[in-house]
Amino acid sequence: MKYAVTRAGNPTTDLLLDNLPIVNTDLVFSEGALLFVLFVIVLLFLKPETISFTLKSIATFIIVRSIFVTMTHLGPFPGHIITDLNSFRYLTSGSDLFFSGHVGMPFLLALLFWRDKRLRIVFIACSIIASVAVILGHLHYTIDVFSAFFIAYGVYHISQHFFKKDHELFLTTH
Repeated sequence: MKYAVTRAGNPTTDLLLDNLPIVNTDLVFSEGALLFVLFVIVLLFLKPETISFTLKSIATFIIVRSIFVTMTHLGPFPGHIITDLNSFRYLTSGSDLFFSGHVGMPFLLALLFWRDKRLRIVFIACSIIASVAVILGHLHYTIDVFSAFFIAYGVYHISQHFFKKDHELFLTTH
């Protein structure tokens, strides 16, 4: 977590951020993320057969994101909103930009629960809302947001490959 802060480089320009006003989206970014986590926890308790593959996929996502964070040293965009990171102080420093976990995690869960149309819609909506929130709050560069979808898709397929038995159980009971 501190690595991203100590190694943060200079900010760069961004087509969207350079042209969009800064909007305070802290409510969505902080409290919305907490509600999202609670929703996922409840979902997993209601569908215990999905816990193993879901948690292994989330762990893979976190590991992949950690690798990207250590390789990408962009500084935060100037003028971004200040968020209430107290709820996340053990998970993030605010300087871990590439790629957006707020966008990628709900999309990964949409892919996991794709067969359940209602959950798919909820998770995709969460991902889109997070995308808008982090862009308008100037919390992530545009590339952080757009790449999150592709990387989450890759993580989903990596998880399918490495956790075949868990994935089969997930599919047969879901």
